[in-house]
Amino acid sequence: MPQLQFYLKNEGVRTSTEFGQLNISPDEEKGFRPFQLMVSSIASCSLSVYRQILDKQRIEYEDIKLTADITRNEAEANRIEKIHLHFVVKGSHLDEAKLTKNLELSSKNCSMVQSVKGSIEIEETVEAIELD
Repeated sequence: MPQLQFYLKNEGVRTSTEFGQLNISPDEEKGFRPFQLMVSSIASCSLSVYRQILDKQRIEYEDIKLTADITRNEAEANRIEKIHLHFVVKGSHLDEAKLTKNLELSSKNCSMVQSVKGSIEIEETVEAIELD
């Protein structure tokens, strides 16, 4: 079972992983804000799973960009209520219907999206940009 250890520091919290040290703070100048880490976790998991599915199906693409729009509720501790993930896939001869179907499959297989299911609404959309 994975275990992380967190240490209280003057400006926030610190943890270390094999990759390196992670500083977390409500002050953006002293570390990553907790909501940024939550959204980044969901977005990066979703993008990684989506890429794996496209690669497995041998769908060729030049690049994928992901934008995350976050809706928070200030009346309830500024909780994250919704994250809209918009994927922009660039390539030649892209089938937008197939890209959308694969995005639905990605959502079902992303552990971070599934972990917040029922707590945070995750909306995912895809856009194909044809390259010459």
